[in-house]
Amino acid sequence: MCNVPNVITTIRLVGCVALAIPAILTGSAMFTLASIATYWIGDILDGEAARRLRQETRRGAVFDILADRTSSTVVIAALVQLRPTMAVPLALFLIQFDILDCALSLSFLRWPLLSINYFHLVHRGVYRWNWSPPAKAANTAGLVLLVAFGPTPVYATVFVLAVIAMKTVSLWTVCRIPAWSDPGIAERNAD
Repeated sequence: MCNVPNVITTIRLVGCVALAIPAILTGSAMFTLASIATYWIGDILDGEAARRLRQETRRGAVFDILADRTSSTVVIAALVQLRPTMAVPLALFLIQFDILDCALSLSFLRWPLLSINYFHLVHRGVYRWNWSPPAKAANTAGLVLLVAFGPTPVYATVFVLAVIAMKTVSLWTVCRIPAWSDPGIAERNAD
């Protein structure tokens, strides 16, 4: 666990939470934006560091997925303080991300993959709709933009419901794919 990407994940997680707490307590847009930026920039940096330094590990991937859930939870709490009228779409997104997407993201552990970044080797469509760079950006940035600039929670709610439908179909698809049956392969690919 003590490698560069995991240190970056730890720093971005602590930084995001540390910035979100005053955002939640004060309703500060500046702290909220700083918390979001810390989460997103740190998430990009830890992934890049893992790949470029060849320090990708399955434990690191799980740590990253769990750090994403913690970060999103505090960021959404801060966003609700700023835009209380958007509480419904934000709560729906949080439930989707913390439960449905978490189960989907952790599904890579059923195969000898280092992380979800290699899920295209299992199913190209599920990867393309969930973890390709455009999908990652659209699935979270789309909601943040609709919450920040949308005139009504209806647009953000429709967006989240579409994401929930896509994640549900993706998880159903993944559950129907046979898992890797050679436990020796998984052990050799573990840390």
